[in-house]
Amino acid sequence: MENIASQLKRGISRQFSTGSLRRTFSRQLSRQSSFEPRRNNMRFSFGRQSSLDPIRRSPIKEELLAVPENLDCTMQLLFMASRGDARGVEDLLNEGIDVNSIDLDGRTALHIAACEGHAEVVKILLSRRANIDARDRWGSTACADAKFYGNVEIYNILKARGAKVPKTRKTPMAVANPREVPEYELNPLELQVRRSDGITKGTYQVAKWNGTKVAVKILDKDCYTDPESICAFKNELTLLEKVRHPNVVQFVGAVTQNIPMMIVIEYQPRGDLGSYLQKKGRLSPSKTLRFALDIARGMNYLHECKPDPIIHCDLKPKNIMLDSGGHLKVAGFGLIKLSLISLDKAKVASGSLLDPSNVYMAPEVYRDEIFDRTVDAYSFGVMLYEMIEGAYPFYPKPLEEAVKLMGIEKNRPAFKLKSRHYPPDMKELIDECWHPEPVARPTFSEIIVRLDRIVAHCSKNGRWKDTFKLPWK
Repeated sequence: MENIASQLKRGISRQFSTGSLRRTFSRQLSRQSSFEPRRNNMRFSFGRQSSLDPIRRSPIKEELLAVPENLDCTMQLLFMASRGDARGVEDLLNEGIDVNSIDLDGRTALHIAACEGHAEVVKILLSRRANIDARDRWGSTACADAKFYGNVEIYNILKARGAKVPKTRKTPMAVANPREVPEYELNPLELQVRRSDGITKGTYQVAKWNGTKVAVKILDKDCYTDPESICAFKNELTLLEKVRHPNVVQFVGAVTQNIPMMIVIEYQPRGDLGSYLQKKGRLSPSKTLRFALDIARGMNYLHECKPDPIIHCDLKPKNIMLDSGGHLKVAGFGLIKLSLISLDKAKVASGSLLDPSNVYMAPEVYRDEIFDRTVDAYSFGVMLYEMIEGAYPFYPKPLEEAVKLMGIEKNRPAFKLKSRHYPPDMKELIDECWHPEPVARPTFSEIIVRLDRIVAHCSKNGRWKDTFKLPWK
């Protein structure tokens, strides 16, 4: 009894390769291990797996290969291919089963037959227009599988048809054991990338994951041999994986076991705050307050992350995304590599390229000094000014000149609007946020309290009534 249960568990874990399915069926088997499994519910796995599968599998016992009664059409086809049953395969194809049907690992009947060395089955599948270069979840083709298992006749048949053998490059994050594959790992076959659509140019692009729009960052092909690029990829992935907050962009998953490596986050259909401000100009006091609170809440969450706070260091409108409901989500953290000095002190790592036109970045970052979380408060103050005034500080001067005036000469722009056009105490908050001395800047928990106080004051006095039908209240 125990032996049968363990064999079934191995078969299921091979068949259902994604983490959640593997855990679900393992739990079910654990609960059912004291009962004799019914014959028509038995699962099976194919003896030889992909040539690029991290675990090489041995053929399983013949008696376990009896056809279970509950197989769907795809699995029947793959099963017949694994047994070398050419007539059975042909009958299934005559019944209308798609010759290119795949299992959860992206394996086709051609993959299976090539692994097992069944030349007659391969010929039948090719005559029915099987995709000769179809790739499984590990990136392997039928030709590569035939070559790996020494099935020379099949290899020659496929090569004569123009089949390609993919290069077996491993990613820098590849694991030796599938049990070590991260929980967040996605099947690249489930991602459809449209390279022409950009979200943040040069960083993320629009894609579809199982029919849902997402934003995908693809590691450039030249980065796989660059330790710094790989380290930056891992750092961004680590940060995204651990954050969960309504005002922080949501991590969906990543591809780390296949090339190209990718990071996938939620798609924001309304783009970024920078583009929004360029289109809208100066925002109303109500929208300014709502946006300010969204950003402050997201940043406060990052700063209070345990065990280590997350310093954004590149907080700017282009890294603030608008969701479909008009709320803001902080993105782009982890893109600038930091060297931690202590729990809340950091310095920009050597080799990091800083944009000299980034007027939102705190002066101490440009001066290559040790800094803390207050650099994000500085950036927040500049963004708050832009939302109120409709332009960056010292506009229309060039951005590089504005950076010099703000950072080196410690000048601050005048407020062109009269005080009645923006909420009371807002100017004082901005002045404190972009104060030249970091110690004088408020924390984001303090900023939230100040903003809530402004909202309460305006509500009490009946000003900007549209501000105070707030979804967070």
